[in-house]
Amino acid sequence: MDYAFMYIENHPLMLETDYAYHARKSTCKYEASKGVGTVSKFTDVKRDSASGEAGDNLKAALANGPVSVAIEADQYVFQGYTDGVIDHGCGTRLDHGVLAVGYGGDDDLSYIIVKNSWGPSWGDNGYVKIAPNQCGVTLQPSWPTA
Repeated sequence: MDYAFMYIENHPLMLETDYAYHARKSTCKYEASKGVGTVSKFTDVKRDSASGEAGDNLKAALANGPVSVAIEADQYVFQGYTDGVIDHGCGTRLDHGVLAVGYGGDDDLSYIIVKNSWGPSWGDNGYVKIAPNQCGVTLQPSWPTA
């Protein structure tokens, strides 16, 4: 996510109405004159210490709002997700950017609530619950400041 934030520092974001995502190969139609906002800085979330519970620092960051995270999304446990908490079967080879939006717990199992970009037909209406020690969700979180 850091590279994207660095790019946005110098290239203003466009509104989705001006630059819609269509999930297909196409050429870039970026127009700086239609830019409406930039990132002034970004903050990386510190990795949890060995003595802390996995995800504590990410959970603390989520108290301020959504946090960009990288995850490993190439495993079936993620791609075929429909409900519950991913608590095994997912590695840490980060290959997909998503948005952590909250956290919670079910039956003594804590999780991070993540919004995926694959739309509401995937997962649980576009969301997934991931245990903090799965899919690399706590390895590279960061958030931008406008």
